[in-house]
Amino acid sequence: MHKPLSQYLDLANPQNLQAYQSTGGYEGFTNALKMQPQEVQQQVSDAKLKGRGGAGFMTGMKWSFVPMGEDAPKNKYLVCNADEMEPGTFKDRWLMEGAPHLLIEGMMIAAYAIGADVAYIFLRGEYRLCATRLQQAIDEAQAAGLLGDNINGSQYSLKLHLHTSAGRYICGEETALINALEGKRANPRAKPPFPQVVGLFGRPTIVNNCETLCNLPGILKNGADWYTQISDGADTGSKIFGISGRVKNAGLWELPMGTSARHILELAGGMQDGLTLRGWLPGGASTDFLLAEHLDTPMEYDAIAKVGSRMGTGVIIALDDQHCPVGMILNLLQFFAQESCGWCTPCRDGLPWAVEILTRIEAGQGSQDDLDVLQQLCGFMWIGKTFCALAPGAVEPLRSGMKYFADDFQQHIDHKGCPHRH
Repeated sequence: MHKPLSQYLDLANPQNLQAYQSTGGYEGFTNALKMQPQEVQQQVSDAKLKGRGGAGFMTGMKWSFVPMGEDAPKNKYLVCNADEMEPGTFKDRWLMEGAPHLLIEGMMIAAYAIGADVAYIFLRGEYRLCATRLQQAIDEAQAAGLLGDNINGSQYSLKLHLHTSAGRYICGEETALINALEGKRANPRAKPPFPQVVGLFGRPTIVNNCETLCNLPGILKNGADWYTQISDGADTGSKIFGISGRVKNAGLWELPMGTSARHILELAGGMQDGLTLRGWLPGGASTDFLLAEHLDTPMEYDAIAKVGSRMGTGVIIALDDQHCPVGMILNLLQFFAQESCGWCTPCRDGLPWAVEILTRIEAGQGSQDDLDVLQQLCGFMWIGKTFCALAPGAVEPLRSGMKYFADDFQQHIDHKGCPHRH
């Protein structure tokens, strides 16, 4: 298969500018400069590229909401969301460490498509090697005239800045990210207005995930038809899939969209000896559990939704039969409770309350009423009840875990302790 992302990737010695250009790097951006911005938007729409950050929204459609033309605001911004803090997800780090110029070219294409003259990489602060390699690549592109004023002799100019985040999971929400980039507390904003119209510093802004942007050079270099043919499924292109947990070889692979979860597990060598897969989260910690019977489901947004979960980031977390699901869910909820921005009551108070109850249950001090309260909390923190999607995502493993692993929860109550603790 074509591998528009990993063909450029070298973790040990990432390509410098000259090496990247020798393998076709920046040809996509050169092609984009020969087109009108709206034509670039149309090509990405024709490629049917969906956002790779988790929501799976059509990239070209998202761009189409940005005001264009002579009457549009003169200052627009593009922001790369590289604040990768989803537990179990490490795909963007892989791309940024191994192919920094690929991300920069993707950002240049996206910025040109929406008419942005300033772009930011909003990078997770702990990704220090990413920061070093990205800044080196930015400096190389700047020195070669690929960034700055009148790029390649055109009328287009772009300044690209690297911003290392001070942290917080909530910065993965695009409006909280924008607030943080402005130097404010990272709380989500009310929508509307949407960032495409009123975003960073009150100007039209597009926030795209790192992996989404890395797909653009291939599309602009080879065309939309080429991209749609990579996958035979409903969703187009390739995807960085991966798996963690007690498998033999946890890792990442670039595969066609629609690849089954079973194939990803096979690439990892299966579960470790003596262990059996009991459940799996399809795309990071904020997705619903699925079971072994769902392994043949294509890793596509609609297909995963039909069996009761979300594809999310596409990086699977595997649960084995010797690991306590209650303990795993408690671990995840502790993270989300800590990372709540505290802006709305259901999230601020509901998540710590759920952690308190789960802690008692795991310690063998839970009651039957605790299970009823946990179910109620899942409802209080569900979609439409909170200011942003953090709490609904946080309770996805809890509500699905209580559905699929009800016996484990009940055994904790009945036997006053964790049956998996030896």
